[in-house]
Amino acid sequence: MTITASDPLPSAQRTAGETPAGPGSRPVSPVAKQTNAVQAAYAATAAPVTPGAEPDAEELLPRTDIESLQLQRLQATISHAYENIAAYRELYDAAGVGPDDLQTLEDLSKFPFTDKEFLRRAYPFQSFAVPMEQVRRIHASSGTTGKPTVVGYTEGDIDRWATLLARCLRFSGVRPGDIVHNAYGYGLFTGGLGAHYGIEKLGATVIPMSGGQTEKQIQLIQDFKPRVILCTPTYLLALADAFRHAGLDPRETSLELGVLGAEPWTEEMRHEIQRSFNITACDIYGLSEIMGPGVAGESAQRQDGSVIWEDHFRPEIIDPISEEVLPLGHHGELVFTTLTKEALPMIRYRTHDLTRLLPGTDRPGHRRMGRITGRSDDMIILRGVNLFPTQIEEIALGVPELSPHFQLRLTRPSTMDQLTVRIERRPEVPREQAEAAGAELARQIKVKIGSSCQVSVEEPESLARSSGKLRRVYDERRR
Repeated sequence: MTITASDPLPSAQRTAGETPAGPGSRPVSPVAKQTNAVQAAYAATAAPVTPGAEPDAEELLPRTDIESLQLQRLQATISHAYENIAAYRELYDAAGVGPDDLQTLEDLSKFPFTDKEFLRRAYPFQSFAVPMEQVRRIHASSGTTGKPTVVGYTEGDIDRWATLLARCLRFSGVRPGDIVHNAYGYGLFTGGLGAHYGIEKLGATVIPMSGGQTEKQIQLIQDFKPRVILCTPTYLLALADAFRHAGLDPRETSLELGVLGAEPWTEEMRHEIQRSFNITACDIYGLSEIMGPGVAGESAQRQDGSVIWEDHFRPEIIDPISEEVLPLGHHGELVFTTLTKEALPMIRYRTHDLTRLLPGTDRPGHRRMGRITGRSDDMIILRGVNLFPTQIEEIALGVPELSPHFQLRLTRPSTMDQLTVRIERRPEVPREQAEAAGAELARQIKVKIGSSCQVSVEEPESLARSSGKLRRVYDERRR
């Protein structure tokens, strides 16, 4: 059964007294019965989603209608998770809450948070809310810090994912008929296949290049002449260097638009990319546990932050220490609840991404994300000062003699921690001039962040390049 973006979840389609088919099932609660009628009424009047050149109906809903739809889908999602996933039932029973306690959107704050450890404890498939015969695809994290987090998708989940990705691409300026060079990694990582299906759903042509093989990337861009490229922002900068190394001007390619994500990047990085390729660069946001790329996308006209598609996701900003929900406009940790996921509903999932929510502009019904300033679990504490790699990036890209390629090395040579910023000089800048620029960078870091560091100016192309997500921080203090 394929479910459109306007349809309720499978648990909301059952009639009173029916028992769900998933593991650890229970009878449908009174709230779920009430939700059935509300969602059925909405589904009967909602316009169908038609990915293509024009916005769909739910994308253009006003804020009041978005919040009404969120409440209906949130009630169905919590019932779906509670009835079909033992881990949720145990979590909520221990907290003394259940589906009947969700009567308003504000009631969501009564429910406990989830995180990667919640999924790892349910490894591999105990977090799924549907039988395995209904799961059509599985993705997973790398598992470099322990068991991987595993995510599953029903046929309906995959269709909605492609629809939302197509919505993001169109919003960022991709058109049906465009040729799109997809350099996100394929495989268990959600980026490549997620973008692939969205490109096709939009009606564009996809070049499924994946990451790496930089010389081949350059050849295909030269030969196939795509209008659009999808990859991480740091890899696009690596491609710009590779073009120049091959004696080619990256500003003279067929590329007009880049839709870039999978890692935090600053406005200074955007300006560097746009100057290097003479393109418009837009952000796209997502994470595997919530769906993959396509949770939020940025307008090519405004470039004022990614719009969260709140007909499918309910965002919150919390204080990462106190876990208090913060008002609109306040900086904190981003938390997501999925509203239409069948196989893997995620409720109050802590992303650890630090940002803020802002009022909608091009899509007034949906709120925007500010730039991600870092991750609460990637924060560097250096001699009592908190800092993030994006802060260094923002300052470094303001020093014209230095390139955007840098690494942060943390060591403990004696009793005090030491931060060394290793950063390449630009090829056209003499060594002596670059050294003076490095001293200026160290001074600005001290003034703007409040911590002293060493700056080591490296030769062009001497630091590692990214073919996907770039590693910025090398912490050697424990060695």
